[in-house]
Amino acid sequence: MAKYVELTNENFDATIAEGVTMVDFWAPWCGPCRMIAPVVEELAEEFEGKATIAKVNTDEQQDIAVKYGIRSIPSILFFKNGELVDQMVGAASKDAFAEKINAQL
Repeated sequence: MAKYVELTNENFDATIAEGVTMVDFWAPWCGPCRMIAPVVEELAEEFEGKATIAKVNTDEQQDIAVKYGIRSIPSILFFKNGELVDQMVGAASKDAFAEKINAQL
């Protein structure tokens, strides 16, 4: 079973450097974040080997959130080879996230 990658200041740049990466900015106290958590886990499984699915806990990794101007969570950023190519704010359907990932593959 594939698992999403927990991103920190130490592994963020290396993780997004190659290929397609979806990054979910979330926090434990955020209701909509908890609502989409199972969807993020399913996407990690479905896109294993094709795209990286990752999460950033904004409470623990505030530097990353500030760097990308995260003001509202959940915020989902999509990277391709280290470049920010798309983003979504708020909870959305699994299909909506998958569509954004597939557009970059």
